[in-house]
Amino acid sequence: MELPKDAAMLLSFVNTKLRDFYPSLDEFCKAAGVERGYIVDTLRKIDYEYDERLNKFV
Repeated sequence: MELPKDAAMLLSFVNTKLRDFYPSLDEFCKAAGVERGYIVDTLRKIDYEYDERLNKFV
């Protein structure tokens, strides 16, 4: 799966996938074949953290 390179677009993309298709970030990463650390680190740079309870980056 091709992920957006822009951090803001990545945020929107990942949160949409989490909301509509995946019960956790780990499940999304497994299905997409991407490293969880890449997503977490990229979104942390624009001040977003993953909230497991909400299952989204906030």
